[in-house]
Amino acid sequence: MPASSTLIANAIRVLSMDAVQQANSGHPGMPMGMADIAVALWGRHLRHNPADPSWSNRDRFVLSNGHGSMLLYSLLHLSGYDLQMSELRNFRQLHSKTAGHPEYGITPGVETTTGPLGQGLSNAVGMALAERLLTEEFNRPGHAVVDHHTYVFLGDGCLMEGISHEVCSLAGTLRLSKLIALWDDNSISIDGDVVHWFADDTPKRFEAYGWNVIRNVDGKDVDAVDAAIAAAKRSDRPTLICCRTVIGQGSPNKAGGHDVHGAPLGAAEIAATREALGWTLPPFEVPAEVYAEFDARKSGGAAQAEWNAAFAAYAKAFPKEAAEFQRRAKGELPAGFDAAVADYVAACQAKTENIASRKASQNAIEAYASRLPEMLGGSADLTGSNLTNWSGSKPVRGEGGGNYVNYGVREFGMSAIMNGVALHGGHIPYGGTFLTFSDYSRNALRMAALMKIRSLFVFTHDSIGLGEDGPTHQSIEHVSSLRLIPNLDVWRPADATETAVAWAEALRRKNGPSALIFSRQNLPPNQRSLAQLRLISRGGYVLKDEVNVKTGKPDAVLLATGSEVGLAVRAADALAKEGVRMRIVSLPSTTVFDRQDAVYKADTLPAGVPRVAVEAGVTDFWWKYQCAAVVGIDVYGESAPAGVLFKHFNLTAENVANTVKSVI
Repeated sequence: MPASSTLIANAIRVLSMDAVQQANSGHPGMPMGMADIAVALWGRHLRHNPADPSWSNRDRFVLSNGHGSMLLYSLLHLSGYDLQMSELRNFRQLHSKTAGHPEYGITPGVETTTGPLGQGLSNAVGMALAERLLTEEFNRPGHAVVDHHTYVFLGDGCLMEGISHEVCSLAGTLRLSKLIALWDDNSISIDGDVVHWFADDTPKRFEAYGWNVIRNVDGKDVDAVDAAIAAAKRSDRPTLICCRTVIGQGSPNKAGGHDVHGAPLGAAEIAATREALGWTLPPFEVPAEVYAEFDARKSGGAAQAEWNAAFAAYAKAFPKEAAEFQRRAKGELPAGFDAAVADYVAACQAKTENIASRKASQNAIEAYASRLPEMLGGSADLTGSNLTNWSGSKPVRGEGGGNYVNYGVREFGMSAIMNGVALHGGHIPYGGTFLTFSDYSRNALRMAALMKIRSLFVFTHDSIGLGEDGPTHQSIEHVSSLRLIPNLDVWRPADATETAVAWAEALRRKNGPSALIFSRQNLPPNQRSLAQLRLISRGGYVLKDEVNVKTGKPDAVLLATGSEVGLAVRAADALAKEGVRMRIVSLPSTTVFDRQDAVYKADTLPAGVPRVAVEAGVTDFWWKYQCAAVVGIDVYGESAPAGVLFKHFNLTAENVANTVKSVI
């Protein structure tokens, strides 16, 4: 006899409370409260194949309220993913596949790492956006090779986070109709009843965004949720399904209160819950009929086989488009890209332009985007300043396709949406804002680095070189702080040639995000040999080298990035007139340079030679390179023209030269 929906939901409840109890930590309340909603979605609507979690046309499911991770782990286990019961027993334990919050790349079937509330919802917006754009680009009449939904579970905490406003407003404006959000409306957070601090009329809020809102759905009624999802799938707008639930549903004494949110129920309450649910099996045992009814491998395999046949017909009718789709789904760059990069870098070196690196960045986008249709650009309302558009940019609007997103003044939302686009596959997202506003984006950058995904964050106006806008907009600590994020490659190029390499390396990198940092002011070009051009991609290299004939070494080494490379060159030229021989090391990416082998780093930064670093930012970062002195800025900026500011803060060739002389 098939298992009932109630039995399956109770299996999820019991697995969740038992795993949290065994770990002696976790959040049982949400999984128990949303179990019936999950059964409705996963049992009746979600199209996926547990045997192939990477199937490109699967529906995406995001658990934005990721603290309730045992809900997702229970669903993955029961539906047939490679997540054994032993992993559920090891919930929140070292090296298990069932971490405290869902982690992308660790657990099969987890589409994105969630936990920082609101970001899963934001990633889901990016996934729905990617699906819509791929639909417009690749589908042909009679051939819908891209056709899937993005579902997201979210709670009151996600809706309280400001990022939810940023992304849901944009999703409504863009009419992302394949996005369906199910709100766990239980009115409880860690501190208690949210009515005292979250009294918004959420349905009206989402209606104002332009969403389709389905109100007053009983989240304990599988059939009611099923009907709401079916209605949402017919809408031409994104949908919020408001599911009224009880946190900790099934617990006789703790359901409905905040005590069940983030702590084990305790042995006595678990026993009482088992009795209330009529559950007689011991911990981590599930009735065979639950597995039989909920296992999605057969139906998922059939759905994927049907899609494979449809794609084969598509490939026969449109072979070029099919090959392009497969390449992009794999995240591979096209043949000939490396040769095109080499040609473009050589052209930049030969051109010797005195331009701002933000303009050099736009030129690089122009050169590469014409060969990479997967590049999906954008800006947080600063396109004319970030220069993230190019001649082939087509804006994304409420209908149709496009390759450029006007994100509006939504830096955090933009960055998290980009992560969702990258996770979905088929695009390489990049988006721009001023470097000082990387603070708004910080946690999304960290999540991209944690997930090791290819999101490209463009930050312009990188220092006091911003000038008259003053200290609120002048980045002082930002470059150094970004370098502290593990697995985030940070590039601050010195001229057009280094900019071309930085963009190419970011595009090539499949296992992590990159931050590309550019100047507002013009930067002078630097002369390089062919050998030096090849070394830029290593993150640091010797740009200029003079040797003291008596010692066989330079008298000192100047380390610099970005606009300060030109400053270092001028200082070295001045010192040469006094007989001081300098080596200049350009470090467009300290993060990449630090990954190089010990021999290369020692050759670049020889031992026993004094080192002086110069960068228009905080000095603390540079002491790691065993510098004898650092020329930088450890105070906030001022409002004045850039040239005046560099003199005011003593970022001059004269001061750099004097600093070198003081340490040799």
